[in-house]
Amino acid sequence: MTWDHEPPTTPPNPADEWLGAPPTTSTWGGAPTPPPERSNIGSLAPKRTNPVLRYVVALVVVIGLFGLGFGVRSIVGTENTSTTIVAGASNSAQNSAPVTVDPGVEPIAYAASVVSPSVVLITTSKGLGSGVVYGNDLVMTNAHVVEGETTVTVRNSKGEAFKGEVLGADTGTDIAVVRVTGLEASVAKLATDKLQVGQIAVAVGSPFGLEQTVTSGIVSALNRPVDNDKGVVVNMVQTDASINPGNSGGALANRNGEIIGINSSIYSKSGENNGIGFAIPIATAKRVADKIVGGQAVTRAGLGLSGPSTTPSGDAGAYVQSVTGGGAADKGGIKSGDLIISIEANPIHSFDELRGTVNAYSPGDTVTVQVIRSGVTQNFQVTLGALK
Repeated sequence: MTWDHEPPTTPPNPADEWLGAPPTTSTWGGAPTPPPERSNIGSLAPKRTNPVLRYVVALVVVIGLFGLGFGVRSIVGTENTSTTIVAGASNSAQNSAPVTVDPGVEPIAYAASVVSPSVVLITTSKGLGSGVVYGNDLVMTNAHVVEGETTVTVRNSKGEAFKGEVLGADTGTDIAVVRVTGLEASVAKLATDKLQVGQIAVAVGSPFGLEQTVTSGIVSALNRPVDNDKGVVVNMVQTDASINPGNSGGALANRNGEIIGINSSIYSKSGENNGIGFAIPIATAKRVADKIVGGQAVTRAGLGLSGPSTTPSGDAGAYVQSVTGGGAADKGGIKSGDLIISIEANPIHSFDELRGTVNAYSPGDTVTVQVIRSGVTQNFQVTLGALK
């Protein structure tokens, strides 16, 4: 993958996207031009910002903006040898006296006080990112943060440094796990409630190396399908909470301080925050992390069908152009010409959203697929297969 040249001025042709197997070739370019150094933060600026995403398929189409220099970028920060990292912050975890925060009056301050002790700074040989302590001695982060590393340095909210071992990473979902023996940090609580657009979102991480930085916003959109360079679509949580290089792998939390996502990427012209960020849903991140810790391969679920990015009729849904014989969809009764409108009662608006939805399951899971066939709505029970 090339990181240091302009993106293509014309988008690729997504006419045939397979759920039975990932694409065998990539037609995508590299990252947009890196942002200039920012004088207002001294010499602190990322050497590069790496793309994990090639385009966003969404209600607001962004493909055409690539020709103008826009792009979706990963948000790992890189350190220059002359860079001075500003360490320490005045968060509650580091105050000498505890402060009582009323969650009803100051929900963001409350969420920050709960989340911050669980968020760490991760430093590698190439740069820095963030992580979330989600189990005893276990830190969840992005795969692109620890890419190529076997060990990293992990610094807790008190500024104490520990050696961490990279247990494994899945580049498809951009999730990795680091084990830090004896890590002194709080274990984050992971959210289980269903998210709603408009609810408070609080991000905690180390943008530009500024440890324990808290920003806030809202959940801007749900199930935003984002395709990365591995041909894997992940339905992301979109937020306008300010996240920047160095926030990668950090926490996105709700007003209760429960983790709703792992910050992964931004959509930006400059490489810095434009109010459109993406986080991997915590359920997806936790499922992948558990497999990594258990030494299991992270397999992708598939339906075994293909279709265009837009439906021939213009209706919302995923149009089935062809079905692989003997595949999951075929065995479940799905036919060419069907319009898939939901999976497990979750609405499907496009084929790319279908890909991201299926990716959240595991091979062998049985799901209810609702389709419109010849004007009639029908339900089918489909046992998902594995991508090969």
